[in-house]
Amino acid sequence: MRRTSFANWPCQIAQTVDLLGDWWTPLVLREAFYGIKRFDEFQSALGIARNTLTERLNRLVTEGLLEKVPYHQEPVRYEYVLTGKGKDFFPVLAAIAAWGDRWLYEESSAPITMHHTTCDHDAHAEVVCSHCHTPLASDEVRFAMGPGYPPKLATRPDVVARFARQAAG
Repeated sequence: MRRTSFANWPCQIAQTVDLLGDWWTPLVLREAFYGIKRFDEFQSALGIARNTLTERLNRLVTEGLLEKVPYHQEPVRYEYVLTGKGKDFFPVLAAIAAWGDRWLYEESSAPITMHHTTCDHDAHAEVVCSHCHTPLASDEVRFAMGPGYPPKLATRPDVVARFARQAAG
């Protein structure tokens, strides 16, 4: 079954989901944040089929989240290192973990914790407003067309209605 591509949708969420593609890709990135760099380490940690892992790693390299760096010359072997773009994905994983902590585990039973080395405390992700720094909540946020929204779609009745519903609250 062929999956629908969201690569050209005018929506950051749709395009990010299209980039991630499936459930393995965020887990590969998680392992990279755990410090795993080599193909066999990824394969062992995830129990993922080699061909599937190869596809995911190649996609992450192509999209610029990982960089393929040689660590051995004969035969050539590579490590997969997070790029700046890859490192910027960390808050997404942290937010997913925070949601999982809240809704999938009792407070004291989360299987993984994040320890913030700067302040030496356990921490969880919290998405805050970039202006006032208070937590963002769905009932306190409106979506609107941004400057990159395609003009040819902006006047479609379904699009106008979507953003009108948001504005009406």
